[in-house]
Amino acid sequence: MTTLKRVDVHVEGIVQGVGFRPFVHSLANRLGLAGRVRNDVNGVFIEIEGACAGVEEFLTALERDAPALSAIERVTVVRGEPAGHREFTIAASDPCGPRRAPVPADTATCDDCLRELADPADRRHRYPFISCAACGPRFTIVRDAPRDRLLTTMAGFAMCPACDAEYHDPGDRRFRAPAICCPACGPRLRLLDARGAELSDDPVAGAAALLRAGRVVAVKGLGGFHLAVPAACEHAAATLRGRKHREDEPFAVMAADLAQARRLCDVDAAAEGLLTSRARPIVLLPLLPGAPVAAAVAPGHRRSGERSGPRAVACVTVQRRLGLMLPYTPLHHLLLAELGEPLALARGAVSGEPIAYEDADALTRLSGIADAFLTHDRAIHVRTDDSVVRPMADEVTVLRRARGYAPEPLPLRRPAPRPVLACGAQLKSTFCLARGQRAFVSHPFGDLDDHDTLRAFADGIDHYCRLLGLRPEIVAHDPHPGYLSTGHALEIPGVEHVAVQHHHAHIASCLADNGDPGPVIGVAFDGLGHGTDGTLWGGEFLRADLTGYERLGRLAPVPMPGGAAAVRQPWRMAAAYLRHDHPGLDVARRHAGRWADVLALSGAPLTSSAARLFDAVSALLGVREAATCDGQAAVELEQHADPAEPGAYHARVTPGDLLAVEGADLVHAAAEDLAAGVPTPVIAGRFHNGAADAVARACAALRDATGLSSVALSGGVFQNALLLERTVERLREAGFRVLRHVRVPPHDGGLSLGQAAVAVAVARARP
Repeated sequence: MTTLKRVDVHVEGIVQGVGFRPFVHSLANRLGLAGRVRNDVNGVFIEIEGACAGVEEFLTALERDAPALSAIERVTVVRGEPAGHREFTIAASDPCGPRRAPVPADTATCDDCLRELADPADRRHRYPFISCAACGPRFTIVRDAPRDRLLTTMAGFAMCPACDAEYHDPGDRRFRAPAICCPACGPRLRLLDARGAELSDDPVAGAAALLRAGRVVAVKGLGGFHLAVPAACEHAAATLRGRKHREDEPFAVMAADLAQARRLCDVDAAAEGLLTSRARPIVLLPLLPGAPVAAAVAPGHRRSGERSGPRAVACVTVQRRLGLMLPYTPLHHLLLAELGEPLALARGAVSGEPIAYEDADALTRLSGIADAFLTHDRAIHVRTDDSVVRPMADEVTVLRRARGYAPEPLPLRRPAPRPVLACGAQLKSTFCLARGQRAFVSHPFGDLDDHDTLRAFADGIDHYCRLLGLRPEIVAHDPHPGYLSTGHALEIPGVEHVAVQHHHAHIASCLADNGDPGPVIGVAFDGLGHGTDGTLWGGEFLRADLTGYERLGRLAPVPMPGGAAAVRQPWRMAAAYLRHDHPGLDVARRHAGRWADVLALSGAPLTSSAARLFDAVSALLGVREAATCDGQAAVELEQHADPAEPGAYHARVTPGDLLAVEGADLVHAAAEDLAAGVPTPVIAGRFHNGAADAVARACAALRDATGLSSVALSGGVFQNALLLERTVERLREAGFRVLRHVRVPPHDGGLSLGQAAVAVAVARARP
């Protein structure tokens, strides 16, 4: 006689909206087991009973063979007595109790759906909203938990009999798919002019015709609108750039497939994996010489000797990298196939504004930019930008963690004893919610410098808290009194407020990203952060763990002439570093009328910022003297540098109570080489190598003083792949263990994770 066995199984993690219940149903039936499965607010609950061997195989296969989109965090098994189930069923979801189940990220169209999209015999042939349980919109359409269709923006589309049958058939790959629909019952695509009038009976063909004619078309994606033009059309790209008031920031390029992508960029195996991943991020890749990309798409992509602007100089940056992506929605696939060439894509917003995601708002805000709108009536509930990743130092760093990644959780090494909200920084703002061993870092909201962005930030916090059923008891924030994120944090009543110093949060973010508690030597190189000594920090060497830090060293501070004006005008930082030691330098001649006045400014704040050091060298070499977007001077300096240059400038590392790295030595060495006629790409390469050498020597001196042999690298300056690679190489040669960012950005977009990790550690350390 066969021995029967019964277990109740609770599966937590990303197990809703990813085809997990039909997988469980199929597995149970294959093994001849009975019971039921349902979603609840914590994940998936399973009652399973049958022969002992079958139940044991079920428990093994549950984790081993789980759907590709799932991410199981924990499986809890409770044994009991058989209840007499005769078959295995999928029960209705249980919405009761506190919500804990994570929401899956949006997922690119799967191969099965693409085959149907291209099949003339399929009822969803060329239907731009095809999806299944394994792909399509998730986070951007979810209104509430659990993640069933009725709680998404698809609730208003009543399923036709054919879709309804698929939705309720456990054996169908569209079983319980939240966005299931077809041409008979789903969203409808429209092509509108700038006044909202319909333009074409075939919106995709009509949009492609407009694009071929050089028009700007706003295209509704998963998280908002893109502004699209053909990537090779110089006139269209220049028109888009002028209308957006984006003088220099590069656009992304979407290629139809890998073959088309390989005609634009150097796509190795790692890049191919990123481009074709379910997240479909923008991947920063080396641009091929002669690639058919308009100069206005990547403004630094100019031939040597070309000049632009009233202060053009002989040294011109060469844009070595392009943000490349592949289609992630059926609409993008159809549009690119119809057009037959890559698209250049810009955010659907005027410079500095949040991305447009509602049709009425898009028509209002983008009508002066777009000539037409390729849109539809499936609402976006949460706006979010495309993610950006970059292969760096033999690994990958996420530079913008948004569509395809957020809001999936990151693990915390130790569980939070109380729910935490961390409000991040002013620039590249994100927030982070922490509960148990999960940290939920939000998609970015941009710079918090206007009411609309701050409102979107606050609404995002409310939405995440509602989805997760979380009410913060601890709120972490930056101590800078002028940050709007700090102001929002301090206005939340009835909570414990925890201020986390900016650069400590950077290092804590790197520690949390790597699951490391510290202590480490933390190197925080960024733009500006509020220092405890009244100066502006940004080139810091810390002894840090998750509970606290000690400042051990810094870049030697220099004045920042004009304060914030020096960020927009990097030549001012060249003046601050060179002062009157500039015989014959072009940068001093070009600004001769203001150079002495800038140096004479009283009350200029002191800063140890590494970003301002890179700005100074960029201006000195004539790469970038006036910046129109964040980090532009340093980014262009990196792209201008000769990566094959082996030489390095020497910066003094002066020990003491506060170790000092003399960044001025690097600037003066660069100035001497420039005066001697050394090519500027060589100088830029020597500067990068010298900065990396200085970091390694400073860390070696601090190792002697502290005994620490692990280094964590964080801050926006370490987005610079050349600096990061050289620094990691030199530190490892010196015997250090090196931690760097992988899953969250090194810049302020990852700061909220560090704040949350510190708040959790401090709360745990209390008696």
